Amino acid sequence: MNTDDRRLIAECLAGNVPAFGVLVRRYQDRLFNAVLRVVDNAEDAADVVQDAFLNAYQSLNSFKGDSEFFTWLYRIAFNAAISLRRKRKAVLSFDGAGDDKTNEPVDPSEYGRPGIAIERSEEDALVLVALERLSMEHRVVLVLKDMEGRKYEEIAEVLDVPIGTVRSRLHRARLELRELLQREE
Repeated sequence: MNTDDRRLIAECLAGNVPAFGVLVRRYQDRLFNAVLRVVDNAEDAADVVQDAFLNAYQSLNSFKGDSEFFTWLYRIAFNAAISLRRKRKAVLSFDGAGDDKTNEPVDPSEYGRPGIAIERSEEDALVLVALERLSMEHRVVLVLKDMEGRKYEEIAEVLDVPIGTVRSRLHRARLELRELLQREE
């Protein structure tokens, strides 16, 4: 585990609450971006991240330190995100059309083609729609591996499943995503 994280956790457990604030500032953006891909709503992602940090703070004494703090935090956040998605699964929402997902700054060096930004945003939108159609198991593993670049071992730890299960889910998720995207073409 990162020695600075270990020190901050020890300080927090000794009663230095601002030490946990350093951990929050260090990891909140990364955690938010990862959770946003699972819940597809900035407000929900912010709530999940806030709950994850609160749960982590309350359970800090149970953190063993045999993994990275961020991996442990990821696990808490993804469990919360999955729970939130399951609670809201029955509720359909059609007001997500104006979300910030495609408002990324355009790279002006993109081959000099004026229409490439539109093509890219259309492709991104198709991928996001297809991701929403995947089961939660498949979606989470795809986000962690292909979007967040996590290692198989880390994903297995976050999801509390064997590495073989991660590989299997990832394979099936990629096949299912490819099939969904081909239908949209």
